[in-house]
Amino acid sequence: MSEEKMMKLAADTVRLLSADAIQKAKSGHPGMPMGCADFAFDLWYKHMKHNPKNPNWLGRDRFVLSAGHGSMLIYSLLHLFGYGLSMDEIKQFRQWGSKTPGHPEYGHTTGVEVTTGPLGTGFAAGVGMAVAAKYTAAVCGLEGTGLLDNKIYIISGDGCMMEGITHEAASFAGHQKLDNIVVFYDSNQISIEGSTQGAFTEDVAKRFEAYDWRVIKCDNANDFAQVDKALAQAKVSDGRPTVIIGCTTIGFGAPTKAGKASSHGEPLGVDELAATKAALGFPAEDFYVPAEVRDMLAKREAELEKEAAEWDAKFQAFTEANPEKAALLAKMMKREVPANLLEELLAVAPTEKPVATRASSGTILQKAAALVPALYGGSADLAPSTKTDLKGVEWFSAENRAGRNFHFGVRELGMGFIANGMALYGAAIAYSSTFFVFSDFMKPAVRLAALQKLPVIYVFTHDSFFVGEDGPTHEPIEQLAMLRTIPDMTVIRPAEAIECAHAWNYAITAGAPVALILTRQDLRPYDEATAKRVAMDKGAYVVSCEEGFEYILIGTGSEVNLALDAAAELRKMGKKVRVVSMPSWELFLKQDKAYRDSVLPPSCKKRVSIEAGSTFGWEKFIGDEGLAIGLDHFGASAPYKVLTEKFGFTAPAVVEKVKAHFGI
Repeated sequence: MSEEKMMKLAADTVRLLSADAIQKAKSGHPGMPMGCADFAFDLWYKHMKHNPKNPNWLGRDRFVLSAGHGSMLIYSLLHLFGYGLSMDEIKQFRQWGSKTPGHPEYGHTTGVEVTTGPLGTGFAAGVGMAVAAKYTAAVCGLEGTGLLDNKIYIISGDGCMMEGITHEAASFAGHQKLDNIVVFYDSNQISIEGSTQGAFTEDVAKRFEAYDWRVIKCDNANDFAQVDKALAQAKVSDGRPTVIIGCTTIGFGAPTKAGKASSHGEPLGVDELAATKAALGFPAEDFYVPAEVRDMLAKREAELEKEAAEWDAKFQAFTEANPEKAALLAKMMKREVPANLLEELLAVAPTEKPVATRASSGTILQKAAALVPALYGGSADLAPSTKTDLKGVEWFSAENRAGRNFHFGVRELGMGFIANGMALYGAAIAYSSTFFVFSDFMKPAVRLAALQKLPVIYVFTHDSFFVGEDGPTHEPIEQLAMLRTIPDMTVIRPAEAIECAHAWNYAITAGAPVALILTRQDLRPYDEATAKRVAMDKGAYVVSCEEGFEYILIGTGSEVNLALDAAAELRKMGKKVRVVSMPSWELFLKQDKAYRDSVLPPSCKKRVSIEAGSTFGWEKFIGDEGLAIGLDHFGASAPYKVLTEKFGFTAPAVVEKVKAHFGI
């Protein structure tokens, strides 16, 4: 059988495995995997560097299925190429406990490099992978060796192109000349509602040309020869990222549903599936894989393993000749952190005078970056304000891939997903930064970072109405509550420099996403005795307390100082008070009941929370009888000291609220 016929047979196998699994599940999207089977199989078989025997092989290219609804495409490929995804798992598509969930999930299915599904997000994460590949190669002395020249192959569809995230990510990639990106745009011109003519008629080629991408057009991406030619061209860099615009037929091979919206998001149906198998020359048997396809892939797996072994030998020679660079790469890949990191960070925390936590964070970050090679990132054009630029360090650019500071530009959503991709590449603890109110732009990226448990740090500054004159558009109210509702997300709002050092230590070592919520205004530092009591890793701890206390004031961030001041006023009135700093709800709730009760004894019902944001959720800590002092309305434009008075965030105002609530 000719190569072309064998490739078609294999692609048809991918089509029908996908269609069979979706039909059995009575749920899924057959059209995309059927339409993209020719491109995807050719990529995996002839062009992509990978090693099924070692899915985490350092030398591999990355494959990103941004059009994640077509998940059976990657599951079929993983099964056929020997990644350990059994036929039983294929048959359990979308079922409880299977390795074949409805959309690909990183860490759940071997060979899946990134969780995708929300359209365009895989595209943007792929850009982050490309960044990390370039940076890692440059700082570890691997540029030009051919050892870490990984390509990032991305399949995107019309939906990805419609989502704004692809604009942000593609603009960044073009500016940075990330020539290790190859995107296949599956241009089938069909969406759930029908023809894309109803909503999407832009010239995608011109759009990507404007981003300074190379555009390759493939008029028939269901033709092996055309696809192979386009991929061969794309692999040879011209100094720019590449998009292949491939015209495919959605549901290719289905006699009556090919090219129609009916093949997009629902099973083909028993009759149509049977007719498709007949049309493609396959037996009626479900989940059929021709012996010829098994044989050709067994041979290719052996070749891929041999190619990986050759790479391993070259890499071993490099490490022996360059021990320092090899050691640095190992530290980055392991995300190595010094055992005394906290001690080192505490030593530089500025405690001599009142300092904004954004400034404390900036000082601490300099030391952290010097100690942790995998820690790098940037901001959305706000580094001077968020204090996230590393001093004496160059900026990443097309001319300098070793630059450790990153200009993400005013692209918060893109920045969030690029940071995810950097972490996914495997050699980064990525940080990104913006004003806290603009975390609204980043929510989808933060959510997917949490879902994938990625080591990503968010530095969110200007954390409350204390922003002042910028007004309500820039004064976060509900954002703390929003972040706290995301599962597996840790939110930390430190009260001053010592807590800030503890917060950075936790964020760097967490191995999961952490948001640091930092102030614009200066905060009074703890005295030496209080600083020794800091227990930020427990989420909450006692800052100040009298024996026989009857009131508990709980503060976070800038409001810990306020709680201490209000407590002093109450004590003058003869009241006995405990003050608690609660920098992190999530960490406190992870503690055992004994510890939680030691900080917030159930017998004490007179509890007050003080936080310059929404009071949503505080009832779980203050109970039904407690008082939540916060801001359940938008802010205003005025100097922050005026807002402090107007919004009642002074010690006398807090005391009056306590007196009124508890009938003192």
